[in-house]
Amino acid sequence: MTFSAWRSSRGRSSGRAVRAAVAAALAGGVLLTSACSGSDNIAIDQADSRKPGGALPAPVVPDGGRGAPGEGAAEGEADTERESAPPADYLSTFALDVDTASYGYARRTLREGRLPQAQEVRPEEFVNSFRQDYVRPEGNGFSVTVDGARPEAREGEIHGDGGGADWSLVRVGLSTAAPARPSERPPAALTFVIDISGSMAEPGRLDLVKKSLGTLTDQLRDDDSIAVVTFSDEAETRLPMTRLNGNRDRVHDIVDDLEPTDSTNVEAGVTTGYEAAVEGRRKGATNRVVLLSDALANTGRTAADAILDRIDDARREHGITLFGVGVGSDYGDALMERLADKGDGHTTYVSDEEEARKVFVDQLPAHVELRARDAKAQVAFDPQTVRQFRLIGYENRSVADEDFRNDRVDGGEVGPGHTVTALYAVRLREGASGHVATATVRWLDPATRAPHERSGSVETDAIDGALWDVASTRLQVTAVAAYFADELRGGSVPGSPGLAALGDRARALADATEDTAVRDLADAIARAERLKD
Repeated sequence: MTFSAWRSSRGRSSGRAVRAAVAAALAGGVLLTSACSGSDNIAIDQADSRKPGGALPAPVVPDGGRGAPGEGAAEGEADTERESAPPADYLSTFALDVDTASYGYARRTLREGRLPQAQEVRPEEFVNSFRQDYVRPEGNGFSVTVDGARPEAREGEIHGDGGGADWSLVRVGLSTAAPARPSERPPAALTFVIDISGSMAEPGRLDLVKKSLGTLTDQLRDDDSIAVVTFSDEAETRLPMTRLNGNRDRVHDIVDDLEPTDSTNVEAGVTTGYEAAVEGRRKGATNRVVLLSDALANTGRTAADAILDRIDDARREHGITLFGVGVGSDYGDALMERLADKGDGHTTYVSDEEEARKVFVDQLPAHVELRARDAKAQVAFDPQTVRQFRLIGYENRSVADEDFRNDRVDGGEVGPGHTVTALYAVRLREGASGHVATATVRWLDPATRAPHERSGSVETDAIDGALWDVASTRLQVTAVAAYFADELRGGSVPGSPGLAALGDRARALADATEDTAVRDLADAIARAERLKD
């Protein structure tokens, strides 16, 4: 994606539609944007009183009464300025995403001496792979933090396309409460759908899955349940939904006996897995399908949408979410990501025992429950202060602005202890001061499906500090991860200092944070720099 690909405008007719919605919202007394600053939060709990199929209006687009932003240009402006004038649409809307598979797979390919394909790099998954410093809320739902800084380069550093001196990065940070103690969470009913096709024979695939599931079986509670489905050219239910109490040895024996064979029919595996999950569904438990595969489908229907059509009723009616765990040096990243996004779940990628232990032992037992369903975010930029903006990543998670409050449109499912970060490149108007943007997150309660919202906003003085000198270390890590992803895709975000400087910054941040994940980031950047030379 080139830097000229701005947040798309729907044209002047769309601008009129947005302003009409604003007028209707004001006439009804509904004003959901906020003048609060920094990480202040406004909670808006709404009774779902909409008529069937209806949607509440989107948050107010602040236009200062100046008409559609981006129409016309000041006298004397060059044609190029007129072409890059702000779009009429000052809203940015996307479904939340806690996937990390793109970053994990990129690290794997770099370790093997290859640059990842540009289409496999999703910046939001790089950013969301790192711990953040957001305040946690109480109970279900989110806290909202909005901050930023100016990524001005130091002497000798190279900016990305478009320069960076008059740009800022704005970070929208969302966080859920920490997971409950193991004894306090609801029981889990997990259906493991395991790829045993011939391609899983490669070291680091089925052997890693078997070790991981064996360890997880010992970590789960006695009142948790497990079902096991395997697939190659066909699918088979090896174990129906079974309480672990008194049955751990049975589970271990089934997992230990798994051997790779034949081709990869992902469709059969997912379909049979959902059938087993529905048949063994436990009321009051967290019901989830866990797909473990290299996602190299070569038999049956191989397109994600066709596969998802087969399990759509189970997904919608029973609320069973999909967690995709990718393995293997050759990995069907696009298929797995599509399955998880449309299957109300998320993906991760593991390439060694350390990463597998982190996912299956440290994370999955604590994160099996949900804190939010169909979560979406909408950021309203103020055209009186903002000239241009660009969301870095989330292309595959885009939602139409008018569907922000349409709860029939899928969002993202988010569990306890997760953080979701969206990073924007924002160009302010010359001499602008005051309100920059208001970010609102909307989600459905996992149990009642009642809608809730929370908002936070940011002012110009909160994004004016120097990124590399005064910003928090976690904001700097976020910027390094986002710039790194963008460089792997071709480099177009303003303010990027280039791979060499990013590597230096990542190493300094690793020392400052004593975070091994940041050290791994520095190593990945160094490998990418060598491969690009």
